[in-house]
Amino acid sequence: MNVNKKDFDKEAANWDETPGRVKLAHDIARAMMDIDIIKSDMNVLDFGCGTGLLTLQLQPLVRSITGVDSSAGMLEVLRSKIESHKLTNVRTQLLDVEAGDHLEGAYDLIVSSMTLHHIKDITGLFNQFQQIMNAHGYLCLADLDSDDGRFHTSNEGVFHFGFDRDNMRQTLEEAGFDVLDLQTAAEVIKEIPDGTHAFKIFLISAYNRAAN
Repeated sequence: MNVNKKDFDKEAANWDETPGRVKLAHDIARAMMDIDIIKSDMNVLDFGCGTGLLTLQLQPLVRSITGVDSSAGMLEVLRSKIESHKLTNVRTQLLDVEAGDHLEGAYDLIVSSMTLHHIKDITGLFNQFQQIMNAHGYLCLADLDSDDGRFHTSNEGVFHFGFDRDNMRQTLEEAGFDVLDLQTAAEVIKEIPDGTHAFKIFLISAYNRAAN
């Protein structure tokens, strides 16, 4: 497994030009909306927001949303969208938990799409989520089912070849969350060396047990 840091800054300018990537963000956003936990009074954190493909779909539905990412290039693209659309309830934050940075703030909902497999210490990340989550807060996390490393053309910066759903549920529960729902949010069809393969993307939602 190659865990050298991938240079997302280089890819940022053309990131949104891949139709499948845009469709995946749309499918995940729709699945999150269908769970019916997103409310108009929520302050939201999108962890690993990239160019904001998910962020900007949730933006009209919530009070505020903060896009956090470790790539300055990705956030620059998102900021240009914010300025272009004159959005007042979206902000960005450059932060790298892999470099030792810590999340700050207070949020009612934390979402993340296709970022967890780039994070080495998942348990540590979930503990940080707990620390910045308001009472009665929620998580909505989307990522790959276990994929044996076939999803990415290059596994630079990939610490996990997808996740086992039961293990993900257990890790969240041990971090102080009660899992509410676990479903398939999307499917990505890709050409791989041995043919065409359908990769499933799960969505797990959870409630902050510390509020009980």
